[in-house]
Amino acid sequence: MVKPEPSIAIQNIVASVSLNQKIDLQKIVEEFPKTEYNPDVFPGLVFRLKKPKTATLIFGTGKMVCTGAKSEKKSKSAIAKVVRQLRRKGITIKEKPKVIIQNIVASAALGGEIDLENLVYKLDRIMYEPEQFPGAVYRMSEPRVVFLIFSAGKLVCVGAKKEEQVYEAVAKVQSILEEKELIFYP
Repeated sequence: MVKPEPSIAIQNIVASVSLNQKIDLQKIVEEFPKTEYNPDVFPGLVFRLKKPKTATLIFGTGKMVCTGAKSEKKSKSAIAKVVRQLRRKGITIKEKPKVIIQNIVASAALGGEIDLENLVYKLDRIMYEPEQFPGAVYRMSEPRVVFLIFSAGKLVCVGAKKEEQVYEAVAKVQSILEEKELIFYP
């Protein structure tokens, strides 16, 4: 029996950005009429890009949050593009933005069936309440991520700060499931 390679896809990257200065959101709205800004509902302005397809929340404090990118590289490129566009329209940004990846969300398929009923008895740091949710929640300590594990062999991985951590964590959870005889390949 040949075990299949897991297929892994990065779904979303959340990056926080600090510009170290105040930003005039009203001026951005005047220069970019397609931005979304309703301060009575939410204090941030939404600046969307088509390529890479992302949404960047910009706050008057000079903090930004970029979501939607499918890789760290695309996330950083989206932030650079937003800053370039702002500068082109006369919005002063003095420093290079400081970018920190806060969370990477990925999905994976292991290609086998997972025995969720016995997962609870054979793993630590696991929660499984099928009446509440169809998947098990597994908190891995190294790398520090959280998995949603489904019986069809599908996983959702959240909490990674680098793409490599996703690949490392998926490989690790797959080998744990195999060692404990909790995954069955067709």
